[in-house]
Amino acid sequence: MTLDPSAISHDVTTKDWTFHYVEAGSGHPIVLLHGGGPGATGWSNYSPNIEALSKHFRVIAPDMPGWGDSSEADFNTLDSVEAATQLLDALGIDKAAFVGNSMGGHTSLRMAIERPERVSHLITMGAPLQLGPILFGAGNGPTEGLKIMYEAYSDASPAGMQRLVEIMVFDKARFASPELTKQRSDAALKHPQHLANVRAAGIKAPISIWVDPRRVRDVQAPALLIHGRDDRVVSFESALFMDANIANARAVLINRCGHWAQLEHADEFNRLVTDFVLNN
Repeated sequence: MTLDPSAISHDVTTKDWTFHYVEAGSGHPIVLLHGGGPGATGWSNYSPNIEALSKHFRVIAPDMPGWGDSSEADFNTLDSVEAATQLLDALGIDKAAFVGNSMGGHTSLRMAIERPERVSHLITMGAPLQLGPILFGAGNGPTEGLKIMYEAYSDASPAGMQRLVEIMVFDKARFASPELTKQRSDAALKHPQHLANVRAAGIKAPISIWVDPRRVRDVQAPALLIHGRDDRVVSFESALFMDANIANARAVLINRCGHWAQLEHADEFNRLVTDFVLNN
């Protein structure tokens, strides 16, 4: 069986936004939050995972405000934690496991710190953490991957998106396919105002409100921190720092893996998440 995204797509309006999302399965809710690149949507970030996870859980993968088919957002004022909380309320969910890739991992971490009563489990993949004055780790500024991601907001053509997809994965021959590149380009170009809003806010736009690293130790939910050793967007030191400072955490560092662990190692990712949520 292969899920058809059009058959499981829904829209819900909250106080401030209209969310487009896909939903499948039943049981304990799992919210899958996508990353901050152009063309990112709940489906595009998690299409290899939704069906497998839906065999055990109620899986919800939204387009966050400012992405996909959800409302536009002003990235100078957007609070992604408030957005995620409004989505939970609209769907009648008191508490969920939050799974987040990149920007979505940052939002999931903030949820666990600021709204702990709403988070049963925290799972991150390539979650950025501002560990010092330099964005995302060592060097003299944004990482190579972050620069290319931001450039794609000005050139979301298939050629521009090809550079983005290639920097996100370790195995370019296998995963940086023309089909994925076209899917991401089409999704980005479908909503040019989303692209313009990110450009207007600047390179830090996809991360709304940084976490003070000292607050990481406030996370009480069990945490699974997945990171690709070969991630060129966010250094794996972020996962090691969180593992050292979250009381109930375990880190999984995957070799031959870039920024999209859920794509490059989908079967392992699905097993890890299923076992973690069922047994913690």
